[in-house]
Amino acid sequence: MFPALETQLKQETHRLPDPYEDFMYRHLQYYGYFKAQRGSLPNSATNQHIQKNNPRYLLNGSLGEKDDLIPDTLQKEKLLYSHMLSSPRLRSRQLLYDELDEVNPRLREPRELFSILSTKRPLQGPRWPTECEVIKENIHHIEWAPPQPEYLYQPTGNEKLPEIVGEKKGTVVYQLDSVPTEGSYFTSSRVGGKRGIIKQLAVTLQGPEDNTLLFESRFESGNLQKAVRVDTYEYELTLRTDLYTNKHTQWFYFRVQNTRKDTTYRFTIVNLLKPKSLYTVGMKPLLYSQFDAVTRNIGWRREGNEIKYYKNNTDDGQQPFYCLTWTIQFPYDQDTCFFAHFYPYTYTDLQCYLLSVANNPIQSQFCKLRTLCRSLAGNTVYLLTITNPSQTPQEAAAKKAVVLSARVHPGESNGSWVMKGFLDFILSNSPDAQLLRDIFVFKVLPMLNPDGVIVGNYRCSLAGRDLNRRYKTILKESFPCIWYTRNMIKRLREEREVLLYCDFHGHSRKNNIFLYGCNNKNHKYWLHERVFPLMLSKNAPDKFSFHSCNFKVQKCKEGTGRVVMWRMGILNSYTMESTFGGSTLGSKKGTHFTTEDLKSLGYHVCDTLLDLCDPDQTKFTQCLAELKELLRQKIHKKFNKLGQDKDLEGSWSGISLSDIESSTSGSDSSLSDGLPVHLANIADETNFNRRDKDTPLDSSMVTLILPKNKERIQTNFNRRDKDTPLDPSMTTLILPKNKEKMQNKKPGFTVSRSPKRTMNSSQEPAPGVKPNWPRSRYPATKRGCVAMAAYPSLHIYTYP
Repeated sequence: MFPALETQLKQETHRLPDPYEDFMYRHLQYYGYFKAQRGSLPNSATNQHIQKNNPRYLLNGSLGEKDDLIPDTLQKEKLLYSHMLSSPRLRSRQLLYDELDEVNPRLREPRELFSILSTKRPLQGPRWPTECEVIKENIHHIEWAPPQPEYLYQPTGNEKLPEIVGEKKGTVVYQLDSVPTEGSYFTSSRVGGKRGIIKQLAVTLQGPEDNTLLFESRFESGNLQKAVRVDTYEYELTLRTDLYTNKHTQWFYFRVQNTRKDTTYRFTIVNLLKPKSLYTVGMKPLLYSQFDAVTRNIGWRREGNEIKYYKNNTDDGQQPFYCLTWTIQFPYDQDTCFFAHFYPYTYTDLQCYLLSVANNPIQSQFCKLRTLCRSLAGNTVYLLTITNPSQTPQEAAAKKAVVLSARVHPGESNGSWVMKGFLDFILSNSPDAQLLRDIFVFKVLPMLNPDGVIVGNYRCSLAGRDLNRRYKTILKESFPCIWYTRNMIKRLREEREVLLYCDFHGHSRKNNIFLYGCNNKNHKYWLHERVFPLMLSKNAPDKFSFHSCNFKVQKCKEGTGRVVMWRMGILNSYTMESTFGGSTLGSKKGTHFTTEDLKSLGYHVCDTLLDLCDPDQTKFTQCLAELKELLRQKIHKKFNKLGQDKDLEGSWSGISLSDIESSTSGSDSSLSDGLPVHLANIADETNFNRRDKDTPLDSSMVTLILPKNKERIQTNFNRRDKDTPLDPSMTTLILPKNKEKMQNKKPGFTVSRSPKRTMNSSQEPAPGVKPNWPRSRYPATKRGCVAMAAYPSLHIYTYP
């Protein structure tokens, strides 16, 4: 049965042939694709020797008859098989044998389809669109927490409002040559961005007395487009919009060099888009001094005076712009400094952190690093699975799941710092962390939009669209990070119950930290979705504001992660909003948040999870009682405001909570509506034959005419779930060659769910009484994802 092994047993002095080479030789020759002599292969001497002693091979190299492959005796077969198990050349690398059990092997974990972090080779550099120039310098910042609170700026009312003069009266000292904006779309990427020599964009200094600042932002997460010198120490700055769009300017991050000490500089950003900002209530920009970092180990700190956020006085007939101006004195001469909207956390920062986890012999045992997918530019979207190994299959199946994600909006680096705090704690040897790993399976997506983070976008991916409005999409090639995330969670729900989903964000108009959730309509779990936020506010009273939380589901938010996961059947589905500013609560009132504050929130998420699932339901029932009282007061206030009387002693619990709560103050999703940019460009050149051009197209039937072929192409969607509104970006083009309709079925969402807990109403305290928080740690109860379907779509996807 194994002639090669039989030969080895007889001729121990000769080497065995490579099994794979042996198989491929016979396979190719059998089908007539290989005509070379056997001796021309590697190890030819060995192979020729085996040919002479192997009945499988005839003189012409072809296969022998079937009878030649049958062993003479069963005993010979057993002997050869046992020898194969001990043979270092033929023993499979995918089978693992225990030292005491050579009979029952187990399969090795599969290798990744994409490269994973390894110490054997350097980290793969971030992939940039080929239009982007990238400097070769390695930008790195130290982590540092200020020893004293950094207080919010107190406006005096005398802040100057500089008049915007632009290039006509100023001198351009920095400007990006070509920036992909609206009308273009992503086509290809490479490590290091644009090929060729990197141009010197900053001005050339005329001598040591030239005090012109040298600007730069062509590095990870940087986004300065232009700097105009309007006075000796005054500069107007223009931010680059999100790539392939003309919108979303809020985040900023850039470098200045050639500074002068004890001189007051003024910077004015002239093209911000939001009418409201935390800069109006005391938020300060961040400054980083390279000299301070090297000599004094001091990192990012809040700096700035005469801070003012106001409307731009220039009116070009388009959307209004807003300005942010501030003054500052640099600490040193000839220093290299950075300014940022918030503490940067880049894709390279994440890779370095994950590399340290992968190389930690203890953490790597319970934290498995995988590749969820590749982004449009080809950057890896990482997925971490964190749980302690289970003793039995039953114990593993009984664990509930928790899904956490961050950086779907790339300019909201707050989410990465909360995520880092969570990972630091859950990967630690703390008893509470070990308990959480015992009872939960954590699925963690630390950076959902790596492309946007790399290029310095504020809100969009390289598709030019807001990914947090695309969780219902079927355009896998246009929004791979979201498509694979949703389907990963669907598969996970098939295996076990998902107790909680939370997506970490940043908020630019409200202070503190708070959650957006979804009102539960099932009376059995009435108000249960509000228990976790209330517990979190008690665990972090100086950072987290329950009164800022909102649970109303707006129509414009139907495509967000929290709403889609809630409709999928996850009761505790949240968006966590962390302010760019600071706190108005407790001991931290009037101070900015630092990275340590945000990382502590990651710990409090873990702590609150234990409170939520504590078998002792005292805290849970106390929170429910408090929530009912708060809601009663809110309803009473609402009806009093309307001048109506309402008997709250009756069936007041049947009142719709959506009618009571106001809308969330999140971002306007309409700014990122529509098809992906590459499809929208085709649609713009298409003749839509509609009677009423003011009426939006029906998303379930779109007629497109390709510019080149001038042929009608129809797109039709056959949906299983007729009640679920269709994402307007769900379009599939039917190619003219096929002349057949390709129907794409939108995956249906399973809404069924097993009950999680029961309540003992006798344990409820009197309404309005705040509970004490006894700590009890426990092994908890456990519980309960979805086959992926491929949907064709149009996308230009090129790797050099």
